[in-house]
Amino acid sequence: MDTILKTKNLCKYYGNGENEVKALQDVNIEIERGEFVAVVGKSGSGKSTLLHMLGGLDHPTDGKVYIGKKNIFSYKEDELAVFRRRKIGFIFQSFNLISSLNVWENIIFPISLDGKKIDEAFLKDIIQTLGLEKKLHNLPNTLSGGQQQRVAIARAIASKPEILLADEPTGNLDSKTSAEVMGMLKMSVEKYGQTLVMITHDEDIAQIADRILVIEDGKVAEFS
Repeated sequence: MDTILKTKNLCKYYGNGENEVKALQDVNIEIERGEFVAVVGKSGSGKSTLLHMLGGLDHPTDGKVYIGKKNIFSYKEDELAVFRRRKIGFIFQSFNLISSLNVWENIIFPISLDGKKIDEAFLKDIIQTLGLEKKLHNLPNTLSGGQQQRVAIARAIASKPEILLADEPTGNLDSKTSAEVMGMLKMSVEKYGQTLVMITHDEDIAQIADRILVIEDGKVAEFS
């Protein structure tokens, strides 16, 4: 098996003494290349903390996160920022689109930050897959929530990252749009051979993943 993402005794604590909160406690998970893994748990269970650690957005109190064979926290901060931009695509509940840029400019923004050449054929394929061909010149505030999330997905996939990390990607969408977005996310992961780790509180949505991990009080267990 080809393990792309692994944690070793991952811990994240906040506060001190009696006020200490153990957001993550000795988390050990392995995720294979091309896998779609859902992480479910109640609010405050540590789901988003885990995702932020996996993506190098926050540093652990203890433990390691390996992408491939590299502990990502061995990088200096500027190196880690470049690594994130090239290897990881993030999809957030709040879309995080840049309001002054149109759809096309939002999609290519991470690529332009890196100064890389745009693979126009690949981007055209993503845009058609996500049904955004007629919206490329629109600003985000002229789009529905579902359309904005499709743009966020396109942006995350556009730089060809090895891993996609999605934090409640359907949290702000109605049930019909949620189903459409999840169908597109699953299809794009299968089509482009990426690995997806998705945080969700919706167990129905989690069922379409290859595997479900349950997090409770900062500890992770396999769903059976």
